[in-house]
Amino acid sequence: MRLALTQSDWLQPLRGLARGDLSAFPWRPVLFPMLGILAFLLFWAQTAPMINTSLGQFPGPAQVYEQVGNLWAEHRAEQARAEEFYQRMAEMNERRMAADPDYVPRERSYSGRTTFIDQIFTSLKTVMMGFAIASLIAIPLGIVIGLSGGLYQAANPIIQVLKPISPLAWLPLVTLVVSAVYVSDNPMFSRSFLVSVFTVTLCSLWPTLINTAVGVGNTSKDLVNVSSVLRLNWFTHVRRIVLPGAVPMIFTGLRLSLSIGWMVLIAAEMLAQNPGLGKFVWDEFQNGSSQSLSRIMVAVLVIGMIGFVLDRIMLALQRLVSWDKSAVLR
Repeated sequence: MRLALTQSDWLQPLRGLARGDLSAFPWRPVLFPMLGILAFLLFWAQTAPMINTSLGQFPGPAQVYEQVGNLWAEHRAEQARAEEFYQRMAEMNERRMAADPDYVPRERSYSGRTTFIDQIFTSLKTVMMGFAIASLIAIPLGIVIGLSGGLYQAANPIIQVLKPISPLAWLPLVTLVVSAVYVSDNPMFSRSFLVSVFTVTLCSLWPTLINTAVGVGNTSKDLVNVSSVLRLNWFTHVRRIVLPGAVPMIFTGLRLSLSIGWMVLIAAEMLAQNPGLGKFVWDEFQNGSSQSLSRIMVAVLVIGMIGFVLDRIMLALQRLVSWDKSAVLR
């Protein structure tokens, strides 16, 4: 047994590369994505100076990278101001309590400026709540529809009509309904947050609903006959027979729903003025400063990267719960 690679072993990938055979190249999974990113950055850097807009020259990678540092510095500075505020409030309460033992300390929240990092977390919270509501509606309803051919035929026209409706069409209706129904002197959530959540829900539940119904409807007839012979009750039939085979289709729907929800969220936040990434983009556009384009590009890239990460998380969850462990991350 050889414990060291010979010179021939080291040269084998290079010989394959010279022949055009890239399968033997050991760094292919990392090298080729990096080459693609570098090619994109080079193209971006070369073409950006050629584009002049009303807000100035289109920003290149260097200007966008500079704004990443500026946005992070602004976030850290705002955090420092918040810490100073709470420290001063604690010291003031201590002095008042020392002078008056019956004094009840008052707690106030820091009402400083919302930073870009805060807006990222607001958008994530909003889309995950909308996606969770959509999933809780779509998966059970899809299972029921998929188990009944007649119910599927009855629901299909309604689904096909509602599915392509734009979030811009849903948003005014959702805004009016939330304003009429959600009336409270001490609301737990802001109206703009709920408008964004329900708009995401209405636009993102259809892929999961359709894929769940199709996956359940395609359950093997042999397995259905086995369930009938064993006289399994409805819940056991769904849990043991239907769901294991439908999981891949359900997760395909969930991935599509999450990606649609993330895209819809940005438009919803722009119009509902929910303090997330959509509002950040709109505010920078309205601001019209020389740095606005670079800051908008930062938001665009962050939106894309978060969407990619969310999709990878859904794929990892699919591998975790699916019986088919041969599923690969694509």
